[in-house]
Order: sequence, then structure tokens, then C-alpha cells
Amino acid sequence: MNFKYLLVPMLFAFGQLVNAQNFIGKVMEGQNKSPLEEAHVIPQKGSATYTDSNGNFQLTIPEDGTSMTISYMGYKTNQYFIVPNSEVKQFLLEEEPIEVNGVLVTGNAKIDPVFAVVTNDYVKKIVQPRNVADLFTDLNGFSLIKRGNYAIDPSFRATQYEQLNVQFDGGTKAMHACPNRMDPITTHVIPEEIEKIEIIKGPYTVRYGATFGGIVNMVTQKPGADDYGISGSVHAGYETNGNSLVSMARLQQATSTYDVVGNVGFRDFGNYEDGDGVEIPSSFRSLDYGLRLGYNLTENQRLQAHWRQSYGRDVLHAGLPMDTDEDNSSILSVDYSLDGLNGMVKGLDAKVYYSYVDHIMTNTLRPSFMMTEAISAIDAVTAGGKLELELKPTDKLTLFTGVDMLHIARDGERTRLVKRNMMGPLATPMEFTDKVWQDSYINDLGVFLEGKYPISDKTMMTVGVRYDGVTSEIQDPEADFAALYPDLDKRTEHNLSGTTSIKYALSNQFLMEVAYGRGVRSANMIERAINHFTVGQDSYEYIGNPNLDAEVNNQFEVGFKGKIPMQAKGFDQFNYSSSFYYSIYENYIVAVIDPTQTRKFMPTQQPVNPKVFRNLDNAYKTGFEVMAGIDFLTDFNFTTEMAYVYAKNKDLNESLPLVPPLVTRFKLAFEREKFWANANYTLTSTQNNIASSFGENTTDGYEVLDIRLGVVPFKNVTLGVAALNVFDVTYNNHLNFSFNNQADFGSVPINDPGRNLSAFVQYKF
Repeated sequence: MNFKYLLVPMLFAFGQLVNAQNFIGKVMEGQNKSPLEEAHVIPQKGSATYTDSNGNFQLTIPEDGTSMTISYMGYKTNQYFIVPNSEVKQFLLEEEPIEVNGVLVTGNAKIDPVFAVVTNDYVKKIVQPRNVADLFTDLNGFSLIKRGNYAIDPSFRATQYEQLNVQFDGGTKAMHACPNRMDPITTHVIPEEIEKIEIIKGPYTVRYGATFGGIVNMVTQKPGADDYGISGSVHAGYETNGNSLVSMARLQQATSTYDVVGNVGFRDFGNYEDGDGVEIPSSFRSLDYGLRLGYNLTENQRLQAHWRQSYGRDVLHAGLPMDTDEDNSSILSVDYSLDGLNGMVKGLDAKVYYSYVDHIMTNTLRPSFMMTEAISAIDAVTAGGKLELELKPTDKLTLFTGVDMLHIARDGERTRLVKRNMMGPLATPMEFTDKVWQDSYINDLGVFLEGKYPISDKTMMTVGVRYDGVTSEIQDPEADFAALYPDLDKRTEHNLSGTTSIKYALSNQFLMEVAYGRGVRSANMIERAINHFTVGQDSYEYIGNPNLDAEVNNQFEVGFKGKIPMQAKGFDQFNYSSSFYYSIYENYIVAVIDPTQTRKFMPTQQPVNPKVFRNLDNAYKTGFEVMAGIDFLTDFNFTTEMAYVYAKNKDLNESLPLVPPLVTRFKLAFEREKFWANANYTLTSTQNNIASSFGENTTDGYEVLDIRLGVVPFKNVTLGVAALNVFDVTYNNHLNFSFNNQADFGSVPINDPGRNLSAFVQYKF
């Protein structure tokens, strides 16, 4: 054999060995220089890897160098440019805890509430004018309850309304004044102001108020160390479907001692068209502004006050019997935090808040106005507070204990001027006054204790218990309501809830969770105090029941999530997660037709018999969410998600109401610092598992494609464009309300928007 023919491949192989693993690095925690195991290292050119138990990693990179990103949960993600080096290069990562008042999620997967998730950074990736719905549209397991384009409620795993503990900035609440929920808490928050949404997927913590089905915490922006000095931003956007305009301005001054943030936003949404070009009455205008003042008394002590007001005008509700003329809300919250203490007491957090909603609705633009002119002026007060101590009785055990309080009060009247009856016009119109809320209130005083204890280096156990004393009273009942409930008086309930869970972190690449939670929810004010009003998806009158027992959710859940580094060329990482849950309901609250009662208003109109809220015993719910995704070519990501819920009301032998169908999503994304794009393809299945007694009908499935692009063409300028419902599909979600009291529509579900093109610009300074 002629060895010269082997010389070239031998030299080539030797060159490859010389060049192999030509960069060695070490990743450490920035403050105490301890190594970080399993930090994710992703070179732009080359295969991704993880650090070992000593924080070390090795890479093979080109001779001319490459960019490299290092990320680790709870620490700032940094990017570096590296070249081959024979010496060990050290990289120090700085901690990046999420510091928001009353924060639910800290960024530490081992100690966060079980089954907790945090959404993407909404502020940095804005590419379209947003309504409240857009904050939840693409979240796995979430659906939307729409009555138009304004009064939108999130639904998670077929739990909604007060079954979800919805708040913002770690505890602040604003309850709706309208019995038809024209003004839920989501209408009192500027969507562009939301930085992220934190979610706990069940009753798996007792620290944030009584929780039945989960917690949704909308977190607004807060200045950080990088924002010191005067800075701000202005936004503007436009949507073609509805000729909708959005604008917002934000100005802040921040130092190490204090920070002041002010913002104002205006939205003018027109009637949108569905995929068939049918115009849906859904226009509205809103003005929001707020001021937040923060003062750092010491390095570990902060005081903050937040004042915000929101005004809705001329809001059309396609799925409700009336429209909103005015909706005015004011919210004030004050927060205090003290941490880093020595001794058993490690920290203290306190919050108080007060919100007031003034709501006016009329039927001026509705067909019923020809017979009866109606106007309702109602108000709602929500106030509350919380005091929590963090205790460290031993090196391992951490306890959170405290008290919280929630006060809800509502009152108001509906004035009806009857101008016609079945015989024709009345010579003298007759005026009637109806008590909407009957001057009612609910007080909830809670006491809680939650402990976290590491069974081992890889296993964390959480146990919590909570007591809620709930006092309610209807202080000014209508005569017929008092006759129906002759023993009407102040009532006190004693609710006990709790949770226990175990998190097992095999490594930074695999986490498993097992949990049980007992969530208890006393009846809300609609279920207690409504009196012959149409507040459902159907045309029935509803009657409250002040004697309802609290409903209980016994929820069991198991889940896991992880990531696998990939060695194949061009592929970086495989991500996956899943959750499987089963809920057994006790005293489930549902409205049932009562043949012994008759309609009060327009008594000859069908249906004659109203619905009365009752407790049912035999109900359950089960379902899952799964996700799988792959990071490839450094900047690309493909993800598929699926969510399914099945619920059964055994007493009525039908589904529980408002259960979403199977939803599958496919997402392809490309992301760099100055350019990003994504395409979301959503497949929603037919829903034929329905609650007939609730007025539900089978809903057809549909497929929708959304495309979004964003670019930073100049420093501090972001441009975004989006094409939503690209194929102009005509569809309605199963949870959408049906048209109600509309001249040009029958009682059919409201369709979602057809094709919608939008543009958005943001300037920061």
C-alpha cells in the first residue's frame, strides 16, 4: 500500500483532533463565585451543551470565533463573542429575581408554587395593537369568554369568573359592577402595560387569597437598575378590521432611592367584521392613566403607591341586552416590603388596596327601547389587604404566614320607563325601579400558613393550610326576594382549604411535580343576590340563592417538564412538558330551571320559568396540557401544544357549562435581538360535549393562522406588523355569548373577527 494516499486523511483527522474542543469555559454565580451546574451554553456556530457539576463546559468553534449565549434559570441571560483559547475562560452570571410586589413566581423552579408558569415578556415583543384578549389568546389551556370586543373574561381549564383568582401586581383586585360582567378586571388594565402574566394552575398555594381553580397575576412594568435616569416610551398602532387605533405614552424617573412612573393610554376600537364580512356591533373607546411612586427606605425596605383610573365610553356589547354608556374605575394600592432580616423573621410584605367602579348602561340602541326605556346606574367597591411574614425557624424550613382580607360591596338600580305594552302605546308611560344588587356585600377574612421543606437536595415538599371566614348580607332586598327567602339575614361561612405537593428536580433538565389541592369558593354576588335578571348566555331570568354552600375543588395533578440538549448538527435543544389533572367537585354551583317560579319582567315572554342557583354534588373534571418543542439553528424554535378538558355534571347527565374543546397549536418562531417573527396555527376541534341546560349548542371546529413580525430598524425604535386570521375564516369559539337584543341578529353565537392586518410602532427614549 502506498502510504502517501493515507497521509492526507491522516493529516485531516489530526487537524480535526487539534481543533476539537478548542474552547473551555467555566460558568459561575457572580456574587459568591460558586459553579453553576447545567447552565445552557448555545454557540451560534457549533453544538449546544450544558455545564458539568463544576460549572465547566467545552466547545468546538470556528477559528474566527462565534457568538455564544449562556442562560440559567433565575439569572440574567448573557451573550458573548468567543474565539479559540487554550486557557479556561470564566463567565459570571448575575441573579435576576423577578421583583414585583406580592410576586407569585420567583424564577426558581424548585421553590416556585407548584405548576406555576410565566408568560413571555409582552413589553419587548409588542407587534400589534392589543385588546385584553390578546394577552391570553396563545396561552395553552386558556380560552376566552366574549360578549363582544370589550367585556372579555379568561377561562382556564373550564374554570372562570370568581373560580379564577384574577389579580394584578400580586393581589390588587377590581370586581365588576355590572351583573352581566360588562366590566371585568381585564377592562381596567392597559394591555401594553402588562410585562408578563404569572399563572398557578390550580389550588396549589394558600398565600394569595381563596383560590378555587387557579391564580392569574397580571404584572405591570417596574423600573430596574438599567432604567436609572429619565426614560419613557410612546406607542401607536392601527388595525384594519374595525379601523381601530391604540396609543400610549409612558414617562419615568428612576434612581437607586426612588422611582416615579406615569402612563396614559387611549383606545378607539370600531365594529369589526367576521370572515363573511358581517359587521359585529363591538366598538368602544377607553382612556386609562396611572401614576406609581416608589421609595426605597433602605437597601432592603421599599414603599410603593400606585394610582390608576380607567374610563370606558360608548361600549357596544353584542352578546348582552344593554350597552355601556360609561364605565369609570379608580384603583389605589399601597405596598410595603422588608426583606433580608437576620433571625427567624426573614421578611415582611404588606399590601392594601381600594377600587371603585361606577357603571351606567342603557338599551337606547336596542330594539327593546321602543317598548321600554331602561337605564341602570350601579357601583362596586372592592377593598382588601394582606400582611405576610417569611419565617425561617430552621436552616431548611421556610414558612409563610399571614392574614388577608377582601371586601366586595355592590348597589344600584335599574329604572324602566314602559312606553308600550301588548295593546299598543301607553298614553302615560309607567316608570318602575328595580334593585339590581339589593345593597349587598361579601367580606372574606383569611388566615394562612404555608411551609416549604427540602426533603433532599433534589426534592421540595410544600404544605399549606388556609381558613376563610366569609360574611355576607343582602341589606335591601326586593319584596319578592325576601318572600322567597324569609329567613334572610347576615350569614357567616367557615371554609378550610389546603394543599400538599412535592417537586422532584432530577437535574436542571428534568422536573417532576405531584400535587393535591383543596380549593374552596363561596358563592359570588350574582349567585347569591341577583333577582330576576338575565345574566347568562341564554334568555332565562336568573334568581340568586343566599343559602348556597361553598363549592369545593379537590384537584389532583401530576406533571413533568424538561429539556434535552441535542448533538445533531443544527439542533440545539428539545423541550417538553405535560400536566394531567383530575378534579372532584363538591357543592358545585349551577343555575337550574325552577318550574315553581315564574318570569317577573315581561311575564308572557318565553322562557316563562326562571333559573335558580343550586348546589349539585356529582360533578368532576379532568384534562391535560402537553407541549413539545425544539430549538434549532440557534435562532429558530418550533413548538406544538395541546389542551383538553372533559367535565361531567352527573346530576343533570350533561357537561358542565363553558367547557372549551380540544385545542392544538403549532408555533414556528425566529428570534434575534433586532428581528423576530412567528407563525401560530391553531386547530380547534368540534365541541359536542355541551350543557344543554345552560343554553349551549354544538360548536363546529375551525383552523386559524396568525403571523407576526417585529424589527428594530433604528436604536430605540420597534416596528411591528401582524396578519391575524390570515385565511379570513368565519368561526366562533364555543365560549362566545350569542347575540342578545340585537335588531339584525337572531340568537346565534357571536363570530370572532375575520382577517385583520395591523401595524404598530414603539419609540423608547
